[in-house]
Amino acid sequence: MVGASLAGLSAARSLRKQGYGGRLVVIGDELHRPYDRPPLSKEFLAGTLGEADLSLEADDEDLRAEWLLGARATGLDRTGRAVHLADGQEVRADGVVIATGAAARTLPGSEGLAGVHTLRTLDDARALRDELARGGRLVVIGGGFIGAEVASTAYALGLDVTVVEAAPTPLAGPLGATIGGIVSALHADHGVRLLCGVGVKGLRGDGRSGTGVPPDGVRGRVDAVLLEDGRGIAADIVVVGVGARPCVEWLEGSGVELDDGVKCGADGRTGLAGVVAVGDCANWYDARAGVHRRVEHWTGARERPAAAIAALLAGGAVEPGVPRPPYFWSDQYGVKIQFAGHAAAADSVVIEAGAADDRDVLAVYRRAGVPVAVLGMNQPRLFTRWRKQLAAVSS
Repeated sequence: MVGASLAGLSAARSLRKQGYGGRLVVIGDELHRPYDRPPLSKEFLAGTLGEADLSLEADDEDLRAEWLLGARATGLDRTGRAVHLADGQEVRADGVVIATGAAARTLPGSEGLAGVHTLRTLDDARALRDELARGGRLVVIGGGFIGAEVASTAYALGLDVTVVEAAPTPLAGPLGATIGGIVSALHADHGVRLLCGVGVKGLRGDGRSGTGVPPDGVRGRVDAVLLEDGRGIAADIVVVGVGARPCVEWLEGSGVELDDGVKCGADGRTGLAGVVAVGDCANWYDARAGVHRRVEHWTGARERPAAAIAALLAGGAVEPGVPRPPYFWSDQYGVKIQFAGHAAAADSVVIEAGAADDRDVLAVYRRAGVPVAVLGMNQPRLFTRWRKQLAAVSS
């Protein structure tokens, strides 16, 4: 098992549940046991949830696994089916589960500049939480879900917040322009500045060193975000939320096909016998749409490993089931946002209940009259009903 977050833990649980009783090695590049990531941008960042509350393992859970934490995978030997680690170790196996997830994309030119953060790991969240506690001016680069959640949390903590989004409408990719505009209007509702349709040219540092005497090349701490239209936004803290990249570099030359992650079949199997992929790094084939999709959502990392493990243990002799439509949620400014399906497949979207101005809508996306996605803002009961219908249509 290469990857010790939710997808790796779910795969390990599935192995034991499906009857595998042999040696189980879980390799993780972080030092932490599996923890829950969604609260990192919300409750944990706000200080209302502690580290112990993030644990994904029950107190009495025993998977009889060997945990190799703080160990980074550097290669996969396709002939010996061995995983090579950065410290020189080699772990041989009869089967390999790739669950190395994704890493936050960084902003070129931000290296070595204090006050600039990404948010993907527990260590990232610790550092950002400490900074936010001091207050000041926060600029969030990227109006996606992570950026919006950080902005919402920082606003509640009393910071002065600006969100910069290069696209004309935030969240247009996952939600479509119409609904993306409705959801992103939450920023303006709460006095958070939202600048759209403008890219970031770079970051400016104050040039100060820890000694107060800036040596050559020291950029010091960030003090402004420079936009491509010539404007500059004063900043004490910057959070870069411009997406994530699948962590698959270590698989180059292994024979595992890479295409926006690990290219897999509908059951997570790769082109190498005895190797499957799950979680944010896995680009599974979607039989309904006839395309490959990489799903970066909590529910996918929890649910899909069961199918991949079944295929691994059976050598591909079982027919893959149809996974439920992707589902994710977000909490922003006290509003619960839920989404299931694929907005890109739709040719229409209709608000079936609620009102956009009240931020309590239930919107259904359709293609040729058939529901393909649903979104709810503070509509949990209606959303749950529609999500079940969507799963029935998709199966």
